[in-house]
Amino acid sequence: MEPGTGTFSEEQFREACAELQRPALSGAAWELLMETQGISVYGLLDQPTGLYEYKLIGTLRAPPDILADICMDLGYIRRRIPQVTEAYETECDGETVTYMKMEFPFLLSSRDCVYVKQRRDLDFRGQKIQVVLAKGTSLPQFPERPGFIRVSQCQVKLAVESAGHNRSKVFIYCFINPGGWIPSWLINMVAKSAIPGFLADLEDACLKYQRRT
Repeated sequence: MEPGTGTFSEEQFREACAELQRPALSGAAWELLMETQGISVYGLLDQPTGLYEYKLIGTLRAPPDILADICMDLGYIRRRIPQVTEAYETECDGETVTYMKMEFPFLLSSRDCVYVKQRRDLDFRGQKIQVVLAKGTSLPQFPERPGFIRVSQCQVKLAVESAGHNRSKVFIYCFINPGGWIPSWLINMVAKSAIPGFLADLEDACLKYQRRT
């Protein structure tokens, strides 16, 4: 889970497709944490950080192309998350790099993140699957800012395919280490409790995004 630069490989995109069709939950201590809104949520404890990696598998009431569009639409993400006070994309060494700044109340330090993301539409085993991959990166063009904690450990994978009219079969992998002094047990508790609300907000965002477009 080290941050890195460079584009994602073909194998990484195809691995996300494979997990959508058959999630890789064996061979590691993945545990079922909850089932909510048609989604099974699995967690795996990352020993070095004490934080959970998450896999979300199931169906959502949203078309697959809209889900992928939202993940790539930085302006829309910024409008949906009030804590994001600055976000922009720029070209570095031939690829698009995103900078995002998040400001929180005084009890929680503000954070920023630099990451790369890519989207691919694939024909995988006869199915049309849309994949979005994102990961944190470190570049000299984005030095750390005083007063902000840099979130360098983050990785997100989304793979979606149609599950019928305005529904998608989804696979989401997520690992984010916010850094700083927050105890890992507290981060895990907050992250787990936020998942049902995140899924509801995602479905709502897709409905509103669809109407807007």
